[in-house]
Amino acid sequence: MVSTNRPGASTTISELLATGGRSFSFEFFPPKTDEGERQLWQAIRELEPLRPTFVSVTYGAGGSTRDRTVRLTRRILEETTLIPMAHLTCVGATVAELRAVIGSYADAGLRNILALRGDPPTGIGSTWVQTEGGLAHADELVALVRSLGDFSVGVAAFPEKHPESASLDDDARVLAAKQAAGAEFAVTQLFFRVEDYVVLVERARAMGCTIPIIPGLMPLTNINQIERFAELSGTAFPDDLATRFRAVGGDPAAVHALGVEAAGELAQALLDAGAPGLHFYTLNRSTSSREIYTNLGLAASV
Repeated sequence: MVSTNRPGASTTISELLATGGRSFSFEFFPPKTDEGERQLWQAIRELEPLRPTFVSVTYGAGGSTRDRTVRLTRRILEETTLIPMAHLTCVGATVAELRAVIGSYADAGLRNILALRGDPPTGIGSTWVQTEGGLAHADELVALVRSLGDFSVGVAAFPEKHPESASLDDDARVLAAKQAAGAEFAVTQLFFRVEDYVVLVERARAMGCTIPIIPGLMPLTNINQIERFAELSGTAFPDDLATRFRAVGGDPAAVHALGVEAAGELAQALLDAGAPGLHFYTLNRSTSSREIYTNLGLAASV
């Protein structure tokens, strides 16, 4: 059940997760236009009454949205009742630059950071190149963040393994190394099969990784968009699900309804499998996420 109490601004996500209740959260990205800004804040205001455990704000490749990420997370902290988490990546930044960004987050009063190595700026499949004077791995970034303040640090997890990992076991060892460096929870990459999440958790636990692993999912309301995101993230889009969408592809309303239904089915299966909560990739829109949330019966618990 989602807590009805308003956490203090200094509350950390790890503290909220430690209460034992299920976590429900939403992810946004910094908009680039005035219209995008308007759409984002409409979504934030429509999702705020659901009292999510936290919300997260992404960080563009090579730090391309760094300043906007800092401004957006600060505004969420100051103008809403929400607990924001800011993303941070190793891409295109020296240690000195990373320290400066972490300092900006601290100055803004932010205590929650998602520490990511980040994808190569040219996309998945490209060769990762460490920035001179920078960091090579997410566990190094976790350790850096933890050394610079009283932050609660989350990391990424990959139900279908990271594209650069040699095996699922190797991927689980990497997640355990992130925990050893100070990570307190993980949020998964987009995926579509509950069994992939279950296997991830089992392998992580076998490697001694005990942190909560929150599954991330995206409302499926545009088949082309979902397939593009799946390709970019190295995630398999199941053939049976693609067939269901293509059967109604000419009817936007039917696609939306099926998308909400399919995402809801996955969400319920994940909760039944013991997931500690759900993290919705909203694409800065609220309608589908709110519908899934309501259909799961979560709205009644806030």
